[in-house]
Amino acid sequence: MTDCVFCKIIRGDIPCAKVYEDDDVLAFDDIHPMAPVHVILIPKNHIATLMDVDASHTDIAGRLIAAAQHVAKIKKVADGGFRAVFNCNADGGQVVFHLHMHLLGGRKLEDQLG
Repeated sequence: MTDCVFCKIIRGDIPCAKVYEDDDVLAFDDIHPMAPVHVILIPKNHIATLMDVDASHTDIAGRLIAAAQHVAKIKKVADGGFRAVFNCNADGGQVVFHLHMHLLGGRKLEDQLG
């Protein structure tokens, strides 16, 4: 799918506040931050949801995690801590159907579960 908003950001059709980029991952500041640091990390290849990750995508999780480590250092939240989250499908809170990780930090994050 090339019409999704994240594919448009990857192509440069929509601007973003880029935080990090490598051959496989793009990270940018969220336009509606839920914490002082809120970065979206996306694979450059379109994958709709976490449930669509299959054997052909086996290394994408590791690449997103490695990119999240770089972003945490860039944003100076690596030592204090941060949250990394994948939302999956509508009931899981996914709004843009292009696999993405939210990296949140910059303050103590309260437990939202349980």
